[in-house]
Amino acid sequence: MLKQQIEALDELNRRVTDAWRLLDLDKTKADIDATEWETQQPDFWKDTERAQQASRRLGELKEYHATWEKMVADVRDLTEYAKLAASEGEDASVEAEVGAKLAELQAAFSKLEFATLMSDKYDDRDAIVAIHAGAGGTDAQDWAEMLLRMYLRYAERKGWRVKMLDESRGQEAGIKSAVFAVEGRYAYGHLKCEAGVHRLVRLSPFNADQLRQTSFALLEVLPELGDLEEVKIDPKDIRIDTFLSSGHGGQSVQTTYSAVRITHIPTGIVVSCQNERSQTQNKETAMRILRAKLHAIYLKEREAEKKQLRGEFTSAEWGSQIRSYVIHPYKMVKDHRTKHETADTDRVLDGDLDDFIEAYLRHVKQK
Repeated sequence: MLKQQIEALDELNRRVTDAWRLLDLDKTKADIDATEWETQQPDFWKDTERAQQASRRLGELKEYHATWEKMVADVRDLTEYAKLAASEGEDASVEAEVGAKLAELQAAFSKLEFATLMSDKYDDRDAIVAIHAGAGGTDAQDWAEMLLRMYLRYAERKGWRVKMLDESRGQEAGIKSAVFAVEGRYAYGHLKCEAGVHRLVRLSPFNADQLRQTSFALLEVLPELGDLEEVKIDPKDIRIDTFLSSGHGGQSVQTTYSAVRITHIPTGIVVSCQNERSQTQNKETAMRILRAKLHAIYLKEREAEKKQLRGEFTSAEWGSQIRSYVIHPYKMVKDHRTKHETADTDRVLDGDLDDFIEAYLRHVKQK
């Protein structure tokens, strides 16, 4: 029995080592050292916002790296203990002890292994999320607000920080659109799985006859990238408009033209931001979102070129319907990409999305 446990520990050690290499945790340690050096510089706190972001990221990196270091050490120590016990011919009580600890380590690694599914270039970044109401009138706007609440609850479950950047309310109910930033390690890696069209089927609360209504909303997810070499914006290509803010931004809201709308003329992309305290801050935030959107187009064009060279078909649309949420005549949430589904619609709409996100990430890796 102890021999089998040692074999299982050797296999677990191999998987932990592979995960360490895949996640490039040696580079993470180098990033920690570099960021710590940065925080010790005399002028570090001159830019308060940048300093706060760097400090937050440093804390996340340290916690993340320490968790993996502990896993490596625990597997090593238990393996050594088990091999020593085997050489000394220990009794069944040691086998039971090793077996219990092995089961704990295997369970802990299964949770950590989820991170290996997010090894793409920008997966560890913060995310910028936009929700747009689609076809369905007031019902669609109400559905967009339901999605907004779902993702805010999901971010809360993850311990991520959310910052609303722009919101356009519907005339009767719900929202026409909303843009928010999500700050947290692997926020983009998780939320990128949710990009696409979401469909709701229910009895309409806005119809006197309570007819069944189908509504749609689009979710856009972009990584927070900062300045990008691939994206150069010519000032002549953008038009900047200012208007009165209707969001939460302090005493100056509704009294100054602090809200900013930037139009990228060549592509027609329009980005608005009104929830920062000043026009300058709104402009900087809007420019970050614009760069991220242009970078997404840049990557999409490169991928399209690769597919064309490989002779593959690619659709020019934003994305097909990815998930259906049915509340009537039965209850079901089904992801059309992975076929993962559940009848517990309330739990999903309350932000419990990990099962769907893990199913999608595993589906992508398998492909």
